[in-house]
Amino acid sequence: MKFKIHEDGSEARRRRRLGNEIKESLRELSIQLALLNHQVVAHVKLNDGDLPCLDLITRHGPLSPSALARRAGLHPATITGILDRLERGGWVSRERDPSDRRAVNVRALRDRSAELIRLYSGMNTSMDDIFARYTDTELELLADFVGRTTHAGQDATGQLAGD
Repeated sequence: MKFKIHEDGSEARRRRRLGNEIKESLRELSIQLALLNHQVVAHVKLNDGDLPCLDLITRHGPLSPSALARRAGLHPATITGILDRLERGGWVSRERDPSDRRAVNVRALRDRSAELIRLYSGMNTSMDDIFARYTDTELELLADFVGRTTHAGQDATGQLAGD
C-alpha cells in the first residue's frame, strides 16, 4: 500500500509515527516475553539462557553441541554448561551419532514438555482470544509481518555476531 505524500507531508509523518508506535510496541512485547520466560525458567529451575537453547533443540534437533552453539550465538563452553543443566533436569539427552560414533547429538525429551505447555497456557489462551478478533486475511497479514520481523532480527543478530 502506498501513501500519497501531501504538500505538507502529513501522510509521511503519520506513517513514520505509526512505524515508531509499532517498533515501541515490539520492544514492550520483547520485554514482556522476557519476563514471562524468566518466570517459566524459575518454575522449572533453569537459567534464563537455558530456555532458548531448549527451544532450539526442540524445534531444530537433534543438534550437535557445536551446531547449537552456532544457532544460539554462544561459546561452546557456555553450551556445555547449559546442556549439563538441561540433561540433569531431564529435558535433553546426549546420544552418539549413529553415522559417526565420535560425534554427539542432543535430543529434546518429550517427558517434560507438558510442564512447559502448562506454564505458557495463560499466554496461549490470551493469544487465542486475540486471534479470534481478527479475520483470516488480517491474521495472514500479521503472520507475514511477524515472520518478516523475525527474519530482520535474525539478520541483525548475524551481523552483530560477525556472520
